[in-house]
Amino acid sequence: MLAVLRTSSNLTHVPIVKLFGLIVLLLLVFASSATAEGPKEQLQNTIDGIIKVLKTIRTPADISGNRNSIRQLLLTRFDFVAMAQRSLGNRWNDLKDNEQEFVSVFTDFVEHGYMSTLGSYRGEKVVYDGARVNGESAEVDTRVVGGEGSPIKIDYKLHLTGEQWMVYDAVIDDVSVVGNYRSQFARVLRRSSLEELLQSLRAKIASR
Repeated sequence: MLAVLRTSSNLTHVPIVKLFGLIVLLLLVFASSATAEGPKEQLQNTIDGIIKVLKTIRTPADISGNRNSIRQLLLTRFDFVAMAQRSLGNRWNDLKDNEQEFVSVFTDFVEHGYMSTLGSYRGEKVVYDGARVNGESAEVDTRVVGGEGSPIKIDYKLHLTGEQWMVYDAVIDDVSVVGNYRSQFARVLRRSSLEELLQSLRAKIASR
């Protein structure tokens, strides 16, 4: 389960992205609406709830039955617009009026990457090491322990949207998930257009 980056230029889910799938799963639950809760408390409530769900998944039928609800739950905790924008970097402005289309395809791309990990939970637990808040930005430091692998350090980056602290990146063993996507996309865009990048993402989605 250790996060390792692969330097291939192909749009494949390298181990860190697969690991991100598991991290995403640990965040799928209804977002708390209590305004008194800070980023750590909201994140912890979310993770505690999803672990209960993960324990019930045993078969492919369980995965299929929860697909739509899981997608909706993701949208309550992850800011996919911010993730998509950061993944494109300065090429975001080149989308002009196609930002919504890119966000939609990017969200599907991430979703299809983690759906295959729904049955991979092996009793991992999350340890909370600390939290830092700076205005409407925050970081929550955690470790995933137990299961079948070595402890994994995960630092969540969040920002406040309304009353909710939304995750816009996760740094796994000092490697940014969004940064990993940005590197992959940049390699493609050095030789291809944004439309060709979208086509590549759609092809990856369709192949799963």
